[in-house]
Amino acid sequence: MHLQTEYIHFPSREARSRYVARRFQTYLSDSLLDVGCFEAPLRDILEGVGYTGIDVAGKPDVRLNLENCTELPFTTGEFHCVICIDVLEHLDNMHAIFDEIVRVAKRYIIISLPNCWRDARRPIERGKGTFAHYGLPVDPPMDRHKWFFNYTQAREFIERQSQKNSLGIVEMFATEKPKPWPARAFRKILYQGERYRNRYTQTVWAVYEKHK
Repeated sequence: MHLQTEYIHFPSREARSRYVARRFQTYLSDSLLDVGCFEAPLRDILEGVGYTGIDVAGKPDVRLNLENCTELPFTTGEFHCVICIDVLEHLDNMHAIFDEIVRVAKRYIIISLPNCWRDARRPIERGKGTFAHYGLPVDPPMDRHKWFFNYTQAREFIERQSQKNSLGIVEMFATEKPKPWPARAFRKILYQGERYRNRYTQTVWAVYEKHK
């Protein structure tokens, strides 16, 4: 499946949250569960929505360590929409948490997965440097990625979870940091098709709808 690309850059978590509120406003109504909310900026951005945020740190409504969780503390179909934005890759038990997200969602599920290859590309090619959420620090980090995957694998994960859980995919698209079109065109000549996506796509987004 070829995905459309939106060219956008998020200078902060709040900027990303404002994008989520604007881009997905059609689905964000009634009750909303924000999985991995951290500082929960959507709580103040969204109006008229019953917001619940869960996380192990920050300002959640429910403090919960997702890595130690086998079942979310909510009833089946409790939330009209569940969002999980750049969170699953931080969890060893990402598949179990995804299944729980499906369980507690009544209608819509919005997820995003980063293309981990993008940030790793330059340090690996140069043979020096570091990239966020990986490495070998002296002390245990508070936050790190547990999975290392590319655009293709993120897209396939989303598609296969749709089949496994009988979910419809309402939208699926990619985001990429804006660059002048000549630079993008030159890159696409050098790296065609999936190779370009695996190098430069920043995030893969999807909106699922549960079948009635």
